[in-house]
Order: sequence, then C-alpha cells, then structure tokens
Amino acid sequence: MNKKYIVRLSDEEREQVAELTRTGKAAAYKIRHAQILLKADADGPAWTDERIAESFSVSVNTVLSVRQRLVEQGLEAALNRKKQAHPSRSPRLDGEGEARLIALRCSARNRSGGQHR
Repeated sequence: MNKKYIVRLSDEEREQVAELTRTGKAAAYKIRHAQILLKADADGPAWTDERIAESFSVSVNTVLSVRQRLVEQGLEAALNRKKQAHPSRSPRLDGEGEARLIALRCSARNRSGGQHR
C-alpha cells in the first residue's frame, strides 16, 4: 500500500522525539505519538501502520492521523492532541466568573491571615 503521508524525521527531530521517549516526562499520549513517529520514520525502522498500531495498542487511524499532522502541520502538532472543534462540555466559568472566583479566594485568604483552609 502506498502511503500518502510519509514520515521523514530530520536528525534534530529524531533526537528530540527519542529524548521525549527516553525521559518519560510527558503525557502518555505525547510519548505514544513520539514512539509512533520513530517507528514510522521512512529513514529508520519504517514499520507498517498495522504493526505500529498493534505494538502501541492504538488504532490504525491514530497512526494515520499522527502521520498526517506531522506532514501537514509539523512536529509539535503531531506530538500533541488535536484540539476539539466543538468540545463536548462547555467551560464551567467564563472569564468574568473566573476573575470573581480568584478575587473571592484572595480576599478570603487575606481575612484569615494568609492561612489555607
């Protein structure tokens, strides 16, 4: 099968992604996306999408979307989750409500002598 989105990491990108997987100090999805990119690299292992999906317990569509985001939008977009166009939940507070909550909390802290409750 000819792949539409070919992953070719530069030496710098490959090192950045490899470092991310080695340290393990990132969100699990971000590390998984980094692992996907390393295995999909045409100048590296060049695993099939099916093998990558099976190895990292993700769907083939996840592998395809990570590939596509790398090619179309760059490394950062490929490593991070795609932002939802229509989030399933609306925020509990708007900017005004958040400002009131912070002001209330700060004034309560000042009245109690700076002690947390």
